[in-house]
Amino acid sequence: MSALKIACLAAGAVALGVAAETVYFYRRTMIRSHAKVERTMKMAGTDWSQYFDFIVGRKEYMLAQPHQDVYQTSKDGLKLHATFFPQGDKKKVAICFHGYTSQGMTDYTALSDYYLKHGFSMLLPDARAHGQSEGTYVGFGCLDRYDALGWIQWIIQECGEDVQILLHGTSMGGATVLMTGGLELPGQVKGIISDCAFTSPKEVFTHVLHSMYHLPAFPLIPLTDVLNRKLAGYGTDECNAAREAVKIRIPLLVIHGSADTFVPTAMCHEIYDNCQTKKRLLVVEGAAHAESYYKETKAYEEALDWMIEEVIK
Repeated sequence: MSALKIACLAAGAVALGVAAETVYFYRRTMIRSHAKVERTMKMAGTDWSQYFDFIVGRKEYMLAQPHQDVYQTSKDGLKLHATFFPQGDKKKVAICFHGYTSQGMTDYTALSDYYLKHGFSMLLPDARAHGQSEGTYVGFGCLDRYDALGWIQWIIQECGEDVQILLHGTSMGGATVLMTGGLELPGQVKGIISDCAFTSPKEVFTHVLHSMYHLPAFPLIPLTDVLNRKLAGYGTDECNAAREAVKIRIPLLVIHGSADTFVPTAMCHEIYDNCQTKKRLLVVEGAAHAESYYKETKAYEEALDWMIEEVIK
């Protein structure tokens, strides 16, 4: 066998290997049926067992409040689900967006105590391809920002033109609210709270490959981007929360844990530095991914107090 033929065979084998690796990574990351919450929790590394009793107590109070399932249809025809907790005259509403592989009724179990006791109604959407919402491909904020606009309109129709809305997001939900903030928002949206948001799918994928798998981004990330554009209809850096932060015109609260290894803390600083509106930054020392509220509940709630005092009349 000639050297050229051997080289061609070797190159073909490498190409097949890269293609197989790309498909494997794409399926387990971007496709609903393969993206597992257990794997996400393991990668995030947060020890939730220490907060079990706290969460259970808050959940009992939350579920005892009146609530209902509500639905909307996305721009691309998906039936999306949310849970609505009406309070009082429904003129103050927090729309809360959950993280990757989670669902609306999970990530805000503890925080619901704060919002409900402060007279806020809460809307807890399931992101596309999560929970009871339809969808095959995860939106990673890039698609979810348009779904968020739909939920904002649902709240305005349900609660009236004089409603005041806060957008609160955790992890992927944090990226969602930041990306939504870069769109033209109705005047009823008064402030944005972003907790441990990533800048873009591309950048967080690159970080995970480097830090957890010790793999280079090339060629896996560019090939994943091509595949996602074809199948899901968006690029993995098509929308970047740090770039969108420049466009935000309402007050912004950015929260992150200093010990977050899943979404690096540097991302929150980039987002915060890019924002040109009234803003506040809370970095919770020693908090892992999405742990800030549990690690420093008082500091977190004081930051929320600041936001409410700034924007809610």
